[in-house]
Amino acid sequence: MKKLIVALLLAAAPMLGLAAGGGAHLDDADIDLGDQASLQRGAKYFVNYCLSCHSAHFQRYNRTARDLGLTETEVIENLMFTTDKIGDTMKIAMTAEQGTEWFGSPPPDLSVIARARGVDWIYTYLRSFYLDEKRPFGVNNIVFPDVGMPHVLWELQGAQKAVFKLEKDAAGNDVERFDHFEPVSEGLLSAEEYDQVARDLTAFMSYIGEPIQMERKRLGVWVLLFIAVFFVLAYMLKKEYWKDVH
Repeated sequence: MKKLIVALLLAAAPMLGLAAGGGAHLDDADIDLGDQASLQRGAKYFVNYCLSCHSAHFQRYNRTARDLGLTETEVIENLMFTTDKIGDTMKIAMTAEQGTEWFGSPPPDLSVIARARGVDWIYTYLRSFYLDEKRPFGVNNIVFPDVGMPHVLWELQGAQKAVFKLEKDAAGNDVERFDHFEPVSEGLLSAEEYDQVARDLTAFMSYIGEPIQMERKRLGVWVLLFIAVFFVLAYMLKKEYWKDVH
């Protein structure tokens, strides 16, 4: 319980003082948690690009193998870089003190980030980094203004700049509002391919936020069918009991 509370606080910390999307429009993630191939790709991107700084304290490697249709050997050989025990959770070597020294604050645990932020926020966030020389890592983010992390997927997406336009606010003052992105340099992937990477990564983070959700939904269908059948039987029994009274 203590670890869960800490993870929720860490996930919620970046949201203080911000709206759900920092005032930015959130794109539809359109993820499919029934697509195991997408979840497997998302797991690959997560351990290669996220797990060096962000932990997922509540997700075990053997649970990932079971839910994503992988063998434990495949997980050990391809997804486990921070531990040698298949039953361990996705922890990192970085300490909170090191995170504070290098980034200003410890990178949050991502176990429940999808539940705290929403999948549309994560999907849009991964696609909304732009060049900003004023920031320590040279990038900013439309969804999370003054973000304190580098764009770790820049090689895949490439670099882009944000174009703002002046508008009048309710008080008649000039304010800058985001209009669109313009590409600066190409990445290893096309825009469509990178969008799929962001979608796969978002799907995996949604999965680790509640690994039981797909099983819960499948079970829910059977529960509803049982209730429907039971309702018919109960109604027929009620009619039988009350026929002499009427």
